[in-house]
Amino acid sequence: MTRIRRAGSAIKRAAPRTLWVSLLLSGALCSFAIGQAAAQGQWKTLPYPMPINPVHVALMNNGTVLIVAGSGNLQTNTSYQAAVWDPRADTITTQPVGWDMFCNGMVVLPDGRVFINGGNLRYDPFLGEPRSSAYDATTGRFTDLENMAHGRWYPTVTTLGDGSVMTFSGLSEFGLTNTAVEIYKVGSGWSQEYQSGWTPPLYPRMHLLPDGHVFVSGPAPVTMIFNPATKAWSPVATTNYSGTRTYGSSVLLPLTPADGYKPRVMIFGGGDPATATTEIIDLSAATPQWQYGPPMSQPRIEMNATILPNGKVLALGGSTHDEDATTASLNADLYDPDTNTFSSAGANAFPRLYHSNALLLPDGTVWVVGGNPQRGTYEQHMEIYSPAYVFNADGSLAARPTIAGVPGAIGYGGAFEVQTPDAATITSVVLMRPGAPTHAFDMDQRLVKVSYTVGSGVLNVTAPPNGNIAPPGYYMLFILNSAGVPSLASFVHLSAFTTDFALSATPASRTVLPSGSTSYTATVAPGTGFTGTVSFGVNGLPSGAVATFDPTSVNGAGSTTMSVTTSVVTPLGAYQLTITGNSGGLVHSTTVTLIVGLAPFP
Repeated sequence: MTRIRRAGSAIKRAAPRTLWVSLLLSGALCSFAIGQAAAQGQWKTLPYPMPINPVHVALMNNGTVLIVAGSGNLQTNTSYQAAVWDPRADTITTQPVGWDMFCNGMVVLPDGRVFINGGNLRYDPFLGEPRSSAYDATTGRFTDLENMAHGRWYPTVTTLGDGSVMTFSGLSEFGLTNTAVEIYKVGSGWSQEYQSGWTPPLYPRMHLLPDGHVFVSGPAPVTMIFNPATKAWSPVATTNYSGTRTYGSSVLLPLTPADGYKPRVMIFGGGDPATATTEIIDLSAATPQWQYGPPMSQPRIEMNATILPNGKVLALGGSTHDEDATTASLNADLYDPDTNTFSSAGANAFPRLYHSNALLLPDGTVWVVGGNPQRGTYEQHMEIYSPAYVFNADGSLAARPTIAGVPGAIGYGGAFEVQTPDAATITSVVLMRPGAPTHAFDMDQRLVKVSYTVGSGVLNVTAPPNGNIAPPGYYMLFILNSAGVPSLASFVHLSAFTTDFALSATPASRTVLPSGSTSYTATVAPGTGFTGTVSFGVNGLPSGAVATFDPTSVNGAGSTTMSVTTSVVTPLGAYQLTITGNSGGLVHSTTVTLIVGLAPFP
């Protein structure tokens, strides 16, 4: 008993010293964490898992994120899936898809629908899908579009200056690399094939340049340029890194009117074993050449590179050896184009390897998700990176500048107002195209700085001059103050028009027998000052059915009758038809239902 008491006494005597040391340590750790958040940003893990393999993701203009898995890299899985994540409600809603959209190419169309191009016909060997689809966030539905001439698995899609979408590469339905370019336009479908004359890598890293050309920055050492007007290809320069930057990344650095929108492209990492090197090319130079940039802190294959509203680039994830979590690169790096240097962005918690993604959100944070180095398993933990710009020096949250009002639609070269009580402190206004990353490359992200003057409670902003600098569609508008703190984003629609129109259709549903016909009325309601010509198209018709419009277009305002005729081979069922109205790249759509079969009993 004596020993026990002595032991107890010793413990009691030691307790105040232990508590004091613990308090000192916890205080030091707290101070370190506060300083780290202000200097490097902060990482946190979300408290709920990702229910499907997030192979493809895209931010939509309502602030939610479309996630497409298809079969999710599991050959035995025939329950093809997609999901929508709502960051504000902390909900993930899954839904089936009609075919295997695994390993597609994905961008957002000018009308806000997500365009899914190609996918998987068969595993081992992989064969490419000729189908494409569009997801409409307002209806929550996928609608199949016109088929391409041949399949594509691992294609890259790039939005061009007129809002059309170029697709290139990918494995065809025969398992060979598809060497042709095809161009998709809403309302008119696919162009003819334009043969390239060379064999591109799968998932080529492609960027639209301010002169309208498309630059292929890798992953092969010889980089190329495509002229959409002539459909001609030409080599540009060879990278200094002699190997192939397999599953490295590529970013078009911020475009700004201050230097005439000089296009510079930066490539990161890649290869197996991976490299930590980066390279930059100035495509405005008379003879563009790749120059080595600063190295990242770790080698990276299967990495992500995400542009932030302040123009810096977050490079993260990957590993030294492909699909090897024991060599995972957990350090995150932040590249500053103004100083051509990297700094630390802290470290994330989970290996982010094959099929991982990083996506900028409207609050200026970055969502990091996925990792699928072996079939049948994937990383379900999701992480959020909050950059240092959201913190004060003491680690508390920084006060954000606020946007009190902004027009929903803006036109190229036009003036518009951003209402803000913080106008006097604003030092930057940027438009950021929402991202759509997959396989270590974001096919849609883009940052365009805009010029402005400051008024009383207002910023008088000038929109980008044309679609080659900022392709038509939805953008996140951020304003940043003198401390570099960004606002929450407001979505704006950028197009060739400062005026707009609305499209509606009635009735909402029609029933028709095979070999029958029915009709709908589509109506154009112009906004103030709109006088454009609107032409019509429709997607989603069942096989054997055709549709015609009378008239085929209307000027300013008016209606058209869409007549739908089915055939004897048209399958019974309910079909969502997407009617589109296109006025020189300004596109709106509305949906109706076509039921082929007997009318339901009352």
